[in-house]
Amino acid sequence: QVQVAESGGGLVQPGESLTLSCDASSSILHINAMAWYRQAPGKQRELVATMTSSGSIKYGEAVQGRFTISRDNAKKTASLQMSSLKPEDTAVYFCAVAVRPILLFTASEDDYEYWGQGTQVTVSS
Repeated sequence: QVQVAESGGGLVQPGESLTLSCDASSSILHINAMAWYRQAPGKQRELVATMTSSGSIKYGEAVQGRFTISRDNAKKTASLQMSSLKPEDTAVYFCAVAVRPILLFTASEDDYEYWGQGTQVTVSS
């Protein structure tokens, strides 16, 4: 059973916008944090944004001011609105779910128990 699924990736031109969606399975009874990570070819996976159930948010430095994370706690979904996209935003984007409480500003990938398979975002002219 797929626990976490991303959708919405695709090919866009620089400067355009794109929105990614994440759906968590109803079998995950309680979700604390939902996050977006990304991994570009040859690079380590990095945090894009994370949002706790109380609404606290942290963004990665590379996307601050351009990307917006939101979530619907009742529907167990999260979205990532990406604007002013750059070629360096090209990556596979992963949705991650934490069921235990996290420390927002020190959380790492290890704090997320469930991961999606990822969706490709390519920014190219």
